Amino acid sequence: MKKEFVVGVTGASGIIYARRLLEVLCDQARVHIVISDVARQIAGIEGVDLEGFDAVYAENSNLAADIASGSFRYDAMAIVPCSMKTLAAVSNGFADNLIARSADVCLKEKRPLLLLIREMPLSRIHLKNMLAADEAGATVMVASPPFYQHPETIDDLVDMVVARVLDHLGVDHTLGSRWSG
Repeated sequence: MKKEFVVGVTGASGIIYARRLLEVLCDQARVHIVISDVARQIAGIEGVDLEGFDAVYAENSNLAADIASGSFRYDAMAIVPCSMKTLAAVSNGFADNLIARSADVCLKEKRPLLLLIREMPLSRIHLKNMLAADEAGATVMVASPPFYQHPETIDDLVDMVVARVLDHLGVDHTLGSRWSG
């Protein structure tokens, strides 16, 4: 049976991370994609196309979507990139849109929830929200690629970050190489 994932894309720079994650996930699993309005704007600014994947697309305003219910089963959710606004919503249980509601469902149902934040510097509020999200059961990841693999392109850097997301989702991949000491 194929794994099933929810991917939320929110309004932080770094939409390229979402694109690469979707390229890998949609080949191996059933994927539900929810893109915020600001993420669509930033995707246009960054020149990243998030359409055309073999996936189920849902509108962020549709709180009646199947993924908004705890009775709908899926394996995990990743919010890539995760804006500080979405982090604040998730860490405080403010589920006013489908991305935040689906994240809330992950936490209450004890399913893996990955938040790939992409912001700097971080304020005290951001740090407190990251801690609250972690304490609620989410995994907070930072889009901070390693350099031990000697990346040569932006795609190499993106792959290194997405590889870590895939590892935490339990998805096999061939992105990058692993540390060998």
